[in-house]
Amino acid sequence: MDHQQVNERWVPLLCQDPATAPHETGALVIDDTGDADALRFVPIAKSPAVATRTESFLSNTVFCDISISADGYVAGPGQTAEKPFGDGPVDRLHAWMFDTPDENKAEVDRIVSAGAFVMGRNMFGPIRGDWDRSWMGWWGENPPYHAPVFVLTHHPRDPLTMQGGTTFTFVTDGIDSALDQARKAAGDRDVAIAGGAATVNQYLAAGFIDELRIHIAPVTLGAGERLFDGVPPLHLELLAVRAASLTTHISYRVLH
Repeated sequence: MDHQQVNERWVPLLCQDPATAPHETGALVIDDTGDADALRFVPIAKSPAVATRTESFLSNTVFCDISISADGYVAGPGQTAEKPFGDGPVDRLHAWMFDTPDENKAEVDRIVSAGAFVMGRNMFGPIRGDWDRSWMGWWGENPPYHAPVFVLTHHPRDPLTMQGGTTFTFVTDGIDSALDQARKAAGDRDVAIAGGAATVNQYLAAGFIDELRIHIAPVTLGAGERLFDGVPPLHLELLAVRAASLTTHISYRVLH
């Protein structure tokens, strides 16, 4: 059969060709006629297209944990160095982590289990424009990440090594590059998109987040930075819901 004359369908299944020695990893291709004789094996090494389409089946899970108000805000208006989450009752957004840590230990453990993190520059600090080299993040000398963190920015800066295993690497060539670097740094562990809202929305819009875990505080802010702003409609599969005293944990799989 002339495969140039039919529409092909790529089967998202990694396999090995028994005719090769040693076995070669690749994918099966079948044309839309469904003819079994049209099945053929294409090695990944010889086909970048197959490699691209099958890579997601092998790679880390990319997840995002984010605390929001009942009306969907991640932070209030008027953010400053003194008020990193802005105006309003913003302390209630993350009270579940700090005021009732034992009640929410499973959720906190899942957050810090990531092998690497990606965050926006605004989450790293309030500095705009060229870097103030004395600024080393909100978290002091021993940040809670204990893993590589990739910070999106337009302004180059040398990597910053902190106590406890956290290294901040500043990425100037976009969200794709930051995620690629985070995947490599994470090894076989998962990657977390840490925030803030603009960064999470960019990754959601690009289809890069596999699991979204939102923690809804029983409070409204009325204005500020909102989750899902600028994000096209998403198809979400509910994975889990758990009510706690200061938040409701909801986990979704993002179906691509």
